Amino acid sequence: MNKTSRKAFKFRLNLTPETNQKLVMYTGGCRFVWNKALALNLDRLNKKQPILRYDELDFWSKLWKNSDEYGFLKDLPSQVLQQKLMDLDKAFKDAFDKNQPLKRLPVFKRKGQSNADKFRYPQGFKIDQPANQVFLPKVGWVRYRNSRKIIGTPKNVTVSRKGKQWYVSIQVEYEANILEHTSTSAIGIDMGVKRFATLSDGAFFEPLNSFKKSAEKLATLQRKLKHKRKFSKNWLKQKAKITQHHEKIAAARHDTLHKISTEICENQAVIVIEDLKINNMSKAAKLNPSTRSGVKQKSGFNKSILDQGWGLFFEMLAYKQDWNGGLLIKVPPQYTSQKCPRCHHTDKANRLTQAEFVGVGCGYENNADVVGAINILTRGLSGAIL
Repeated sequence: MNKTSRKAFKFRLNLTPETNQKLVMYTGGCRFVWNKALALNLDRLNKKQPILRYDELDFWSKLWKNSDEYGFLKDLPSQVLQQKLMDLDKAFKDAFDKNQPLKRLPVFKRKGQSNADKFRYPQGFKIDQPANQVFLPKVGWVRYRNSRKIIGTPKNVTVSRKGKQWYVSIQVEYEANILEHTSTSAIGIDMGVKRFATLSDGAFFEPLNSFKKSAEKLATLQRKLKHKRKFSKNWLKQKAKITQHHEKIAAARHDTLHKISTEICENQAVIVIEDLKINNMSKAAKLNPSTRSGVKQKSGFNKSILDQGWGLFFEMLAYKQDWNGGLLIKVPPQYTSQKCPRCHHTDKANRLTQAEFVGVGCGYENNADVVGAINILTRGLSGAIL
C-alpha cells in the first residue's frame, strides 16, 4: 500500500557575483511587497475597514510595478511576488482563525531576519541532477552542492539566504510505501536541561548547549561591534563575523539533533513524548514576574530550551518515525515527574530534588528524569489517560 508524501531537499548554491546580486534584489523586492501590502492592511484595520485579500493585493502590486517610483519590481519574476502576497494572505487568515494557537498579526520583514530573505517559485523551474543544477526563472541555471539524490516530482523551489550563503530547497511529492518498523520496542522520552533527553529504559543523551558554550566568544564579538561606527566597513565586517558565528552554533545544534533523533527512530517502533507548548514555556517568565530572582531563573531555563532545540527535535522525531514506519505519540505533560510508576501515588514530595525521585507511598527510588520517561511511556501506551 502506498501513500502520497512530500519531502524537501535542501542544497547550498554556488553563485557568481552577478547571480548573487540578482538574488539579493529579488529578496529585497519580495520584502518590499510584503511590507507595502502589510502596511495597507494594518492601516485598514486601524480604520475599522475590511482587509484586502490576495486578489486585491495582487491588483495593487501590478499598479506598483507600473509606477515610476516602484518600477524596479518589473525586474522580479511575477510569480515570486504573487507567492509572497499569498503567504501574507494566509498569515492574515491564520491571525483571525480562532482555532490557531498563539495567533498574531503578520509583522514587517527586515533584511537579515529569519524567514525574511527568501522567495518561492511554484513553477517554471527545472532540475538537472546529473549536472547538479537548478534553473530559476529570470536567473538562469545555478549550480548547487549535491549531497543526496532527489526523489519524486518537484512541486516548488524556495531560495533563501542565511548569512552569506544561499540555499535552494526543492519540495517534491512522491509515492511512499507504508513501511513496517523493523523494531517492536517502545520508549518514552523525558526532556530536560541537565539531560537533553532521558529514555524510559534508563539511557540518556547529554545536552550540546551550543549557544551556551559559545556565549563568551559571541559576547566578545558583540562588544567589538559596539565600538565601531554603525554601517561602516569595519562595522559590516564585524557584523558578518557575528552572523557566521551564529551559523556555526546552529549547524552544531542541527547536527547533534539529527544524530540523536536518527538513533532513537531507527531502534524504536513507538516513541512517546510530552505534548509541550514550547512557545508558551519560553514566555512564562515575562508573563509571571513574581520575583526578580524567579524571572532570572526562568529566563535561564528558557534559554536552555531554545538553545537545545526541543521544537526542532520533536519535528525530526515525527518525520523520521513516518519514514521508518514507526509511531510518535504525544501525551499531556501534567504530573509525569510527580507520579510513582510503582504505586501510582502522585505527590510533589515524591521528587525530592531535580534528579532524585523517592516515592512517599512505597519507597520506590529512581532518577527523576527516568521516572518521568516511564510515566510518559505508560501514558502513551494506555491512551493518554490522566
